[in-house]
Amino acid sequence: MRAGLSREEARDLLKVSDHTAYRYDNGTSVPNALALQVLSQAAEQSQSSGNVPSAFRFIDLFAGIGGLRLGFESIGGHCAFTSEWDLNAQKTYNLNFRDNHELAGDIREYAADPARIPEHDLLLAGFPCQPFSIAGVSKKNALGRPHGFLCDTQGTLFFDTAQIIAHHRPAAFVLENVKNLERHDGGNTFRTIMHVLRNELGYHVTARVISSEPWVPQKRERIFIVGFREKNDFDLDALKLPDKKDGPKLGSILQPHDEVDPKYTLTPRLWEYLKAYRAKHAAAGNGFGYSLFGPNDVARTLSARYYKDGSEILIDQNGERPRRLTPLECARLMGFERGERHFKLSGSDTQSYRQFGNSVVVPVVEFLAAAMRPYLEEAIARGPADERQPVATVTRPDREPELAFG
Repeated sequence: MRAGLSREEARDLLKVSDHTAYRYDNGTSVPNALALQVLSQAAEQSQSSGNVPSAFRFIDLFAGIGGLRLGFESIGGHCAFTSEWDLNAQKTYNLNFRDNHELAGDIREYAADPARIPEHDLLLAGFPCQPFSIAGVSKKNALGRPHGFLCDTQGTLFFDTAQIIAHHRPAAFVLENVKNLERHDGGNTFRTIMHVLRNELGYHVTARVISSEPWVPQKRERIFIVGFREKNDFDLDALKLPDKKDGPKLGSILQPHDEVDPKYTLTPRLWEYLKAYRAKHAAAGNGFGYSLFGPNDVARTLSARYYKDGSEILIDQNGERPRRLTPLECARLMGFERGERHFKLSGSDTQSYRQFGNSVVVPVVEFLAAAMRPYLEEAIARGPADERQPVATVTRPDREPELAFG
C-alpha cells in the first residue's frame, strides 16, 4: 500500500504466483524476509520520490452487483474484499469485476472473526434494507414476523457490520439504505444505528437522504450514512447537489422501439388486470396501480419486484399496450451502463430486474465519492488507527454485550 502497488504489481515484483500473492494479501500466508525487504524498499523509493499513492483499499459488504464499488473505484479505490450471499448476484459481480480475490458469502461468518477480512481504509456496506423498508415491514407485519433489529436473519446484519468496523477501525465508512430507515419504528431504529456508530464506535457521522433525479431519470431516494474515524469538516447536509430540474428524462435511456423485443410488451390479459386493479383502487380513493411514462418523464423507483408485472414503470407505446423496461434500460436507469462504461448482465431477465432493483444508483455514489475524496485522503495520510485496545461495546437488543476491539 505504501508503495502504491496493486496486488498484481506486487506479485510481479516478488516473482510469485497468483495464489501466493493472494495468500499474502488476505493474511493467510506471510511473505519471507527477502520479500518483505523488497516491498519495503519499493515503499521507501515511492515516498522519497514524492509519489505518494492516492489509491486506497476498501471492502464491499452486501455488495449486490457492485454499485457502491463502481462509485469508489472512480476515485482510485482498490477493492480488497467482497461479501455477497446471493449466488445470482455473485455471478453478475464476477462477470463485471475480474477480481484477484474470491467473493465471500454470508458476512456473519466474517463478523464472528473480523481478522479474516483484509485491512482496509474504507468500508462500504449497503446492508439489507428489507427489515426497514415500508414494503418489507408491511409484509412482515402481515405474516406476524418480527422486523428491524428483532429480525434474526437480516435485522441484525447492521450489528455484524458494526463489529467489523470496531475491529478494523477503517479511516471511514459509507452505509446505504432505504429512505424509510429514518422513520422505522418511530425513529428508534435509526437512533439506535447512530448511537452505535457515534457513541459505541466513536466515529464522526453525518447522514442524508439523496434523490437520484439529478443524475438519472428516476425518483429514487436513499439514505447515505458517512462516518470518519477522526473528526473533520465533511458534512453530508452541506453538500450542494445538482439541480434535479436539470436531470435527464426517460428518453435518454430508452432503446429505439424497433430494437425492443416484443416479449417486453404486456400481454392483453396482464394489461386488462392492471387496468382493473387501478380502477378498483381509484374508486376507493386510493392511488394504487400502474404508472405509465413517456420519454419526457422521470420514472418512479425501480424495485426488486419489477419482474412480476412492471407496473411501477410502464413505458407508453402510443396507444398500443405498454411495455416493461428492458434489462439494458434498467442498467442505464441505475447508472451502471453510462457513457463509456458497459455493464454485463448474467442470468435471466428476472434476475437482472431483481439485481438492479436492489442496487444503488451509481452516479449518486460517484458524486458522493468525489465529495469525500479530499477528506478520505487526509484521513488515510494520518496513518492507521492506534494500537488495538477495547474501545467500544457493540450491543444487540437480543444478545449479551459483545466487546469490540478497535
